[in-house]
Amino acid sequence: MAVTVTEAAARHINKFLAKRGKGVGIRLGVKTTGCSGMAYKLEYADDSAPEDLVFESNGVKVLIDPKSLAYLDGTELDFAREGLKEGFKFNNPNVKNECGCGESFNIRAPCA
Repeated sequence: MAVTVTEAAARHINKFLAKRGKGVGIRLGVKTTGCSGMAYKLEYADDSAPEDLVFESNGVKVLIDPKSLAYLDGTELDFAREGLKEGFKFNNPNVKNECGCGESFNIRAPCA
């Protein structure tokens, strides 16, 4: 499988990469935190590390460390506007449930 980016997310990412004037794509990962156990990490990537797994979707490179891929495999990154709020939305098929604030999640155990 892979990690994909919707057209809306790609437009937003490419706009900000152009504004920054540098960067090869985005780095997506997970960290242990929050009331449900895990949270997404998303940042602009200026370069790639040798161990990074690189996916390209709608013209955007998504760099993921191998440990995070087990939790992110199959995820679609979207960008949505809902009323006055806008931001990235993670459509992750591995999520079992999310906390009430929407900042953290837990997953089904990854297959070995």
